[in-house]
Order: sequence, then structure tokens, then C-alpha cells
Amino acid sequence: MAELLTIARPYADAAFALAREEGTLPQWSDALSRLSQVMASNEASSLVDNPRLASHAIATLIADAAGSLSPTQRNFVQVLADNERLDALSEIADQYHKLRNAAEGTLDAVIESAFPLTDAQIAEIQATLEQKYGRKVKASAAVDEALIGGVCIRLGDEVIDASVRGKLARLAASLKN
Repeated sequence: MAELLTIARPYADAAFALAREEGTLPQWSDALSRLSQVMASNEASSLVDNPRLASHAIATLIADAAGSLSPTQRNFVQVLADNERLDALSEIADQYHKLRNAAEGTLDAVIESAFPLTDAQIAEIQATLEQKYGRKVKASAAVDEALIGGVCIRLGDEVIDASVRGKLARLAASLKN
């Protein structure tokens, strides 16, 4: 994992610099996400591992599968293919996203709940997080029935566990002591 992170970081930095220069930070986020999804498929892995395909052909196929890409983004894919780094696209996308969030002063929050949340509930949690952290929060919601009730919020490395499952686990741990 650390090796992939080390490999991906300079490419993410380069993509971020290009996007910032062009003023296309959101478009690069979208493109890198789509490219990452393409590379996650078995078909893409077999293309990359095929020794009979030239890097130009691989880059073209991957870029075409990702949908509409700018010439700069296509060139970026070609550089990755030439350097045999297409397998790092997922980590490159993650690193780019972190750079973008830092530049824009935003945090990503994943709100997991036992039941689907309404838009109003998500907005309320988002507003509370923005007030607490003093930064803009991009919130997304997910359902995890194992939580039993309540919510579990992930902000990068930080977790706010207000779920029934979390409370029961803390209670069980305190009873063991």
C-alpha cells in the first residue's frame, strides 16, 4: 500500500497542477473517478497485462472507455500507460481528491445510518459538521443496517460513532474492565 501511495503521489500532484492551471479541478476529479472505475474492471486489467498491446493502444482503449476526456487528460493517461502506472489510477484519484479538498478548504463526510436519511436530515448533519470544523463539508449518505440505530460519520481518518452498535460496544468494553 505504501509503495502504491509513493508511486501515485507525483502523478496526483501533476494532475492537480494541470487542473489548477486550466481551472478545471471538478472536471479532473470526474475524469480521474471514471478512469479509476474503468481500471477496476477485469477487462482493463487484462488489457494492461497483455504484452502484445502497445502502450498507446492501451491508453486509447482506457481513455475511450472512461468517456469524454480533454486532450490534457488523454495525454495524462498516455503518460501513465507509457510508465506502466495505470494500475495506480485509483490511488492517484484518491490523492488528487485530497489535494483538491485541501485547496478548496472542504471535508468529505460519509454519514452511515441504519435507515435511509432524508435530505433534510443530511443537510442538518452537514450544517452541524460545518459549524464544528469551520469548513465546507461535502456529505454523502450510506445505509448500514448493522448500526441498529443512530449514525456513524467518517471524516477522513476521524470517526464520530453515534450508533447503537457503537454504544453497545463501548458498554461491553466498560463492563469487561
